[in-house]
Amino acid sequence: MIKGTAERMSGAVTTFEPSHLLSALPKQFFAALVARAAQAAAEGHDVINLGQGNPDMPTPAHIVEALQGAALNPSNHRYPPFRGHDYLKEAAAAFYKREYGVELDPQREIAILPGGKTGLVEVVQCLLNPGDTALVPDPGYPDYWSGIELARAVMELMPLTEARGFLPDYGTISPEAAARAKLMFLNYPNNPTGAVADQAFFAETVSFAAANTICVVHDFAYAAIGYEGLKPVSYLQTPGAKDTGIEIYTLSKTYNMAGWRVAFAAGNASVIESLNLLQDHMYVSLFGAVQEAAAAALLGPQDSVRENMARYEARRNILIGGLREAGWQVEAPRGSFFAWLPVPPGYTSQSFADLLLDKAHVVVAPGIGFGAYGEGYVRIGLVSDEARLAEAVQRIAGLQLFD
Repeated sequence: MIKGTAERMSGAVTTFEPSHLLSALPKQFFAALVARAAQAAAEGHDVINLGQGNPDMPTPAHIVEALQGAALNPSNHRYPPFRGHDYLKEAAAAFYKREYGVELDPQREIAILPGGKTGLVEVVQCLLNPGDTALVPDPGYPDYWSGIELARAVMELMPLTEARGFLPDYGTISPEAAARAKLMFLNYPNNPTGAVADQAFFAETVSFAAANTICVVHDFAYAAIGYEGLKPVSYLQTPGAKDTGIEIYTLSKTYNMAGWRVAFAAGNASVIESLNLLQDHMYVSLFGAVQEAAAAALLGPQDSVRENMARYEARRNILIGGLREAGWQVEAPRGSFFAWLPVPPGYTSQSFADLLLDKAHVVVAPGIGFGAYGEGYVRIGLVSDEARLAEAVQRIAGLQLFD
């Protein structure tokens, strides 16, 4: 009898064990957060979910119209070029020249990515071997950990503390750890802290990376979101940056295109080639109509971007102002669409997040989910409209937790 026939005939279903590699992946923090929010909503509660970073505003109309027109073009119904259409890489280069004054070679210094998260995981596979070391911010975006685990590499944590404006202190990294490190993740404007970096910090980063032959991977997901007139700085604006690393730019936040899964990496030509080579074996780039729409976003009118940022700033002011009035001593973020807030005395980040969900039906992300140095904080996203944010503030104030 053929193997498995008896089990199928008896109605039994074979369960195949996942690989050791898959089993070793870190728990998906955001999936668990979504599940808890969904459970509370299923119980009939009016849940305000401020725990995720999913933009709530629609993609601008001219970008949607570009997609609709491109979808009718039969040439986009075929496989696109493996490494993406030249016009999108040229659009990305023109965007960087316009926004940051950075010159990029579209063919050698830009790689099209199916979302920024994909690039963050892929670059580790491109550069690290089992046992190699990556420098990782703590707190930081948890998917950095996923890529490192998939490569069987190891993490050396860089604490981000309020005293240093949530910037890593390279002076505290031991010479041995610096010598072992091959890759370093940075992310400014920062998730989860809302901190920003300036050119002086990036100049220090270039010097540190060059001295230790470390590839810097700057996750520039919140590039467009700075407050009070601040324009966030690109790592690639720093002299020597292209010699020491890359920047990953996603259209998800700038243009409310999170569901479109389109981004690009820019910078060091050798890293870009490695990303392209890996993707040659995994994808045939992105649907051509999405690429046309992405080019329209990068090259078209930017009024919607400015309107987006003004809306986030208004939301920030409602949240921070309301929480301060309630007695919660909190700092306003300088960038990103997150607020990073200290929990009241007597609570951990998880117990305080649980309290807000159970008593106020407001979802926030506990800081411990972003690393050990995230303990003592919760992250609140500015991803609901002004009325819902004001309602969340009222509910939190009603708990009378703050003196």
